[in-house]
Amino acid sequence: MAEIRPEQQQTTISKTFPIKPKLKPKPRTQSQTPESKYWSSFKSTKIPNLVSSISSLSFSPSPPHLFAAAYSTSLSLFSPLSLSDGDVSPSSTFSSFSDVVSSLSFRLDGLLLAASDLSGLIQVFDVKTRTPLRRLRSHTRPVRFVKYPVLDKLHLLSGGDDAIVKFWDVAGESPVLDLMGHKDYVRCGDCSPVSTDMFITGSYDHTVKVWDVRVENSRSVLEVNHGKPVEDVIYLPSGGLIATAGGNSVKIWDLIAGGRMVYSMESHNKTVTSICVGRVGKENGGGEAMEDRILSVGLDGYMKVFDYGNMKITHSMRFPAPLMSVSFSPDCRTRVIGTANGIIFAGRRKGKENAEGGGGNVLGFGSIAELERRVLRPTYFRYFHRGQSEKPTEGDYLVMRTKKVKLAEHDKLLKKFRHKDALVSVLGKKNPENVVAVMEELVARKKLLKCVSNLDAEELGLLLMFLNKHATMPRYSSLLMGLTHKVIEMRAEDIRSSDVLKGHIRNLKRSIEEEIRIQHSLQEIQGIISPLLRIAGRR
Repeated sequence: MAEIRPEQQQTTISKTFPIKPKLKPKPRTQSQTPESKYWSSFKSTKIPNLVSSISSLSFSPSPPHLFAAAYSTSLSLFSPLSLSDGDVSPSSTFSSFSDVVSSLSFRLDGLLLAASDLSGLIQVFDVKTRTPLRRLRSHTRPVRFVKYPVLDKLHLLSGGDDAIVKFWDVAGESPVLDLMGHKDYVRCGDCSPVSTDMFITGSYDHTVKVWDVRVENSRSVLEVNHGKPVEDVIYLPSGGLIATAGGNSVKIWDLIAGGRMVYSMESHNKTVTSICVGRVGKENGGGEAMEDRILSVGLDGYMKVFDYGNMKITHSMRFPAPLMSVSFSPDCRTRVIGTANGIIFAGRRKGKENAEGGGGNVLGFGSIAELERRVLRPTYFRYFHRGQSEKPTEGDYLVMRTKKVKLAEHDKLLKKFRHKDALVSVLGKKNPENVVAVMEELVARKKLLKCVSNLDAEELGLLLMFLNKHATMPRYSSLLMGLTHKVIEMRAEDIRSSDVLKGHIRNLKRSIEEEIRIQHSLQEIQGIISPLLRIAGRR
């Protein structure tokens, strides 16, 4: 085997080329937004083995905000505080039902809990002792929803498959009003957050009706058509907007505008079964900045978070089973979702507990802001761009940044003192104003004649073509006629040796002769008109 000499080895190495590393493909998953990080920060806990579908979920308005879950013929209470420790067992269970529990609702002080079942019975329980205090029976068909008014401790609202909405006097165990307006099963309802006398109900007849107990003849004061059987309906916190769920859409309606539809959110693939309001925010110096979102769940297994202020979906989460119910705690710390196979997915957000026993600082979007507003250090790129998006306040002195002037090609060449290139460049653009401006600048710099003397045959042809077109124009003639004489005088030999340049000179000569003829004609006309004008002036 022949030896490889050192000289040959060096030659071989010098001819090798480095291989460039392959670019890594961009990840398909987009980076999470601050709000998506907020919703994903709820630590999920599974509460299994609840026999059957979770038909209803509700949070107590008072701390520590227990939540109740209705399933089969039972009703269980869970403590959100125990979720942080991994304890998923219920704190208490109510089993005094003869049929499937369909709906439940806490009173505003959290001391009483109303629950309805498919036998048509409504029961009111003491939360602490689990004692049934009242049994309300008037519906002839299954009761589908029961609701305590937000600002009223004495009355109750219910509706069922008999298409009748009842307004109850709880103490007297009797209905105060029977509201008959729906033509099909009444499936859901909600009470106004700003009035004790107004509430809404949704039915399988595709309509949502607004009721006022002060109106005579028990007629609805407003009606909107959702277009599909209505599964759930809620008031939004302002009291002027409502949200309805039916089919695969969630629609927002403006009651103050007479029931005008504001927006229709159709991001679910199957029927939307339940919606609720998630209120989040943070405490700032005693004031509270709040943000509201609509949480919707459906049979497609998705939970969607909808920002109805900006009319867009801000977060979406997939679960392994059809979803039947959803609820969000008043302290913005706990989110619970009930499925069709008897599992509750409870999400608990980390935070410090306060002295009241679980209320805590409302973190909400304050944490989103904290994620965005991390401590900046000089090692960060954003450190050097801080404050650039700040808006001026009243009294600030604004220093306006002058806009950078975009220079043309001939201006850039003039800045570099490339005079001939600038002249050739502007001659090729066929803009007479710019050409004359460059020539005047070269005259001021005493470089025009030098540029003309350095032009080659092709560039000289461009100059002669320009002079042929524009030398006789009055606005340019004072400069161009003098330049024409100089060009012919300086480049006579080049013109004689080129047939193309001779052609340009012939054309230039014809243009000048034509202009001279026109000027002579104008002078003759002026000579004829001048005596007539003088005679007319005397008269």
